[in-house]
Amino acid sequence: MTARAGLLVVGHVDERARHIAGDYPELFSALLAPVGIEVVPYAADSGQLPTSLDECDGWLCSPSRHSVYDDEPWIKDVEDLLRDAIARERPFVGICFGHQLLAQALGGRVERAAVGWGVGVESYDVIDRLPFMTPPATQCALIASHEDQVVDVPPQARVFAASEHCPVAGLAVSDRIWTVQGHPEFVPELADYLLSLRVELIGAERVRAARATLTQPTNSEVVAHWIAATVSPQRDMT
Repeated sequence: MTARAGLLVVGHVDERARHIAGDYPELFSALLAPVGIEVVPYAADSGQLPTSLDECDGWLCSPSRHSVYDDEPWIKDVEDLLRDAIARERPFVGICFGHQLLAQALGGRVERAAVGWGVGVESYDVIDRLPFMTPPATQCALIASHEDQVVDVPPQARVFAASEHCPVAGLAVSDRIWTVQGHPEFVPELADYLLSLRVELIGAERVRAARATLTQPTNSEVVAHWIAATVSPQRDMT
């Protein structure tokens, strides 16, 4: 049985790079179709939100080139939706911007990271084993692409993944509500192309170092299974 995951689309892949693997709906579909998840996109950044959280089995929040503290009216609307999902204990997974937005929605703080951009393949230590982690892992390598970070953890959440560069790389509110800073949906070709477009923004040396990491293996398939275990109502996480 295929489960349905509603994808709150709050940003878009740079138009110049979409020829590689599409926009976020296509990227998440490619990631999750092999583990039995159908992705249903909602254009949240254009005001399209579900009328009911029961429309899908669970929910995802996409990355975005916006910051969660930007003055965009739809950000508050999505925050309200996330708080409602938590209150109703609806399955939810936030990715990059979605990770930061959940933290902000619950009273945490997000800001421009003093250490600068996190780009390229980054390995996170899994410091708390949670029921959705099937298969389990002690480390999780994902492609990173972010300038902001969660700096204050909200009281309702606990950190389950961390690295030296990103101490709050994964947050869990419950067994079926969690977030991660890295990008399981990114493919190396996309990350490489985006980095080539952002040399002036990020800096030539950091871009060079990040592009050199993109031949390293990632754990995107593992995270896809974690998402499936979270969203699929028929999957037992005990």
